[in-house]
Amino acid sequence: QVRGLCGTYNWNQGDEFTTPAGDVEISVAAFANKYRVSGGCPALGPVPPEPCGDFAGRQELAEAACAVLQGPAFQ
Repeated sequence: QVRGLCGTYNWNQGDEFTTPAGDVEISVAAFANKYRVSGGCPALGPVPPEPCGDFAGRQELAEAACAVLQGPAFQ
């Protein structure tokens, strides 16, 4: 019952990049761009940005967001 950014948990890696529209992307950038909700968010290019260099000062926010994915809801 899950899909998208968290995967599908069906042991089939071929459908892990399923988009909201139901199609399957083959690149990380194309997949991530399908989940953009704000026009103010820049589209990713073929190579994802370097998070530590491009988003300096956001480490605390990133760690908090990752803690949710590593928490009990996803265990």
